[in-house]
Amino acid sequence: MSPSVLAVTASPTVAEILAKLGTDPKSGLNPGQLHERLGKYGANALPQEKKSTLSASLTYFWGPIPWMIEAAALMALIVRDWGDFSIIVSLLLFNALLGFWEEHEASNALDALKNSLALKARVLRGGKWEQVDAQTLVPGDIVRLYLGDVVPADCKLIQGDYISIDQSALTGESLPVTKKSGEDAYSGSVVKEGEMIAVITATGANTFFGRTAKLVATAGSVSHFQRAVMKIGNFLIILALILV
Repeated sequence: MSPSVLAVTASPTVAEILAKLGTDPKSGLNPGQLHERLGKYGANALPQEKKSTLSASLTYFWGPIPWMIEAAALMALIVRDWGDFSIIVSLLLFNALLGFWEEHEASNALDALKNSLALKARVLRGGKWEQVDAQTLVPGDIVRLYLGDVVPADCKLIQGDYISIDQSALTGESLPVTKKSGEDAYSGSVVKEGEMIAVITATGANTFFGRTAKLVATAGSVSHFQRAVMKIGNFLIILALILV
């Protein structure tokens, strides 16, 4: 069983998914299975990568473009050309502030996504329904979704008449989508109508939500503008070396 959403060539039936996940829809997982899967898949949470402000700032003074600007600033300092030195240092600081601001905006977007995740979930374990922290969910857990709930992880709907889910934050659909048994519900979407029972198929970074958050984090690392500036800078450095 893969840690990501079940990979099959054709759309599997509910019975096939339950068999692959090794779970009983009437009793759920037992403590032994829960402990084993927590060790295998980890917590149902997005990975946290925190950097100190100082270390994050220093990265913007390292690279071909900053090196070129720093070398020019050093030469201006040596000849005591304070006018050029001030302009060059200002350009260096502007380049660093631009990069820091773009990463800050991407980090805020990622935090907004994380804040929409479910904190609690109703899960069937050992034959009893209980409310637990959503971070303890693992593939194979049986959960119950009610009106107003945030779907705690990617899951397959297995029992109930229907459920209406708002997944606009993930897919961009303007209206809630009605789903029935055998269909998927995604982590971070919100139940607007109905009540159904589902089995968890993916958690944490392996969910549709987790992959979306990863794309947001990656998108903020290097912008198109920065890549263009780097190409121009590298060309100018090589041209200057050839002329020298």
